Amino acid sequence: MDRERRRVALATLVGTTVEWYDFLVYAQIAALVFGDLFFSGLGQWSQLTALATTGVSFIFRPLGAIASGYLGDRFGRRIVLVLTLGLMGVSTTLVGLLPTAASIGIAAPILLIALRCLQGLSAGGEWGGAAMLAVEHAEPGRRGRMGSFPQMGMPLGMMLAIIVMAVFNNLLGKEAFDSWGWRLPFLLSVVLVLVGHFVRSRVAESPVFAELEESHATAKTPLRELFGNHSGKVLHAAGTLLGNITAGYMIVGGFALAYSTKTHGLSRNHVLMWLVAASAVWIACTYLGAWWSDRSGRPIVYRVGYALLFVMLLPQFWLLSSGTLLGTGIAVVTLAVPLGLTYGPQSALFAEMFPAKIRLSGVSLSYALGAVLGGAFAPTIAEALTKSFGSVMAVAPYLMGMAAISLVAAFLIRDRSGEPLDAR
Repeated sequence: MDRERRRVALATLVGTTVEWYDFLVYAQIAALVFGDLFFSGLGQWSQLTALATTGVSFIFRPLGAIASGYLGDRFGRRIVLVLTLGLMGVSTTLVGLLPTAASIGIAAPILLIALRCLQGLSAGGEWGGAAMLAVEHAEPGRRGRMGSFPQMGMPLGMMLAIIVMAVFNNLLGKEAFDSWGWRLPFLLSVVLVLVGHFVRSRVAESPVFAELEESHATAKTPLRELFGNHSGKVLHAAGTLLGNITAGYMIVGGFALAYSTKTHGLSRNHVLMWLVAASAVWIACTYLGAWWSDRSGRPIVYRVGYALLFVMLLPQFWLLSSGTLLGTGIAVVTLAVPLGLTYGPQSALFAEMFPAKIRLSGVSLSYALGAVLGGAFAPTIAEALTKSFGSVMAVAPYLMGMAAISLVAAFLIRDRSGEPLDAR
């Protein structure tokens, strides 16, 4: 990997890590304290409502995907990276400064939801720009591995978010953290965004987009062309992501943390450390899945990964239901294996499905659609199923159904890993 490609890999990894840190800090803290601080008037529904605010942002992801897709296909991939990172940083910092319902009443949850929607707009555009910049810079035969760097941003961002939360929780204690210390991880975002912006400002534009621009072949109306000629590919691509996002949000969406600490009374810090271990396994398996897809093609990795996810879910939720720290740890760590395998090749797979001049629009919208259908309210649905049936085991069939859909989509994948990604 030459110097420019290393710079692109670092920029896409750092940027998506910061984005996901911001996004996941919200998800974890919402699961722990926002029910009491912003929705206490709802009584027994306060926790469910707090988790639902995590899902609200997903509704705005398609809007972010549409806007970033248009900008990226018309004016370049780099501009998308700068704008999305800035928007996420501002909205996350403002969450950290927001007064609670005890201070300003109903305005507090309204403002909280509004800021969460801004995070959704940013997240909807972030991944596509980073993924395409990485993949379009890749050497032949290495698109999976190059594209895995922005993919690793999710588990790495989760790891960073959990470590920061655990440190503040340890230093301050549970009472102080739940009262005011929860603001500090949000405010730390300012520093991380500045670092991310510095790294991203130094990367070159995608060579594929530069070729499009030089030949005056950029799409004037990328969305019209996308929906007119490639709408089926959007649905197919979203289907390959569905099972991963739904199951993944059991970890990153705060459900596993909230369930194990609130239902079984496990130590918050001990569960957080297991989630750090799960993040590390997720990162390793993300790169493994990407490497394997470069060697053997994308379809086989997805088929094995989703088959593995499907058969593992029942025993994993049985372990989670045990209420023991070891059972919870084994459940989240083993879940990270198929999640990494099916997440690693995602950037390359999506890039190979769409023509260059509408690629960012197609990729961003596919990812946003998969995220909305799979992850938007996954923790909320899991919480509702657990309450309704009196057991966390009720969540497993829901996730297995999503994994089955993605497994079917995986068998419909045509391997394009050997085809060029130039301005076609």
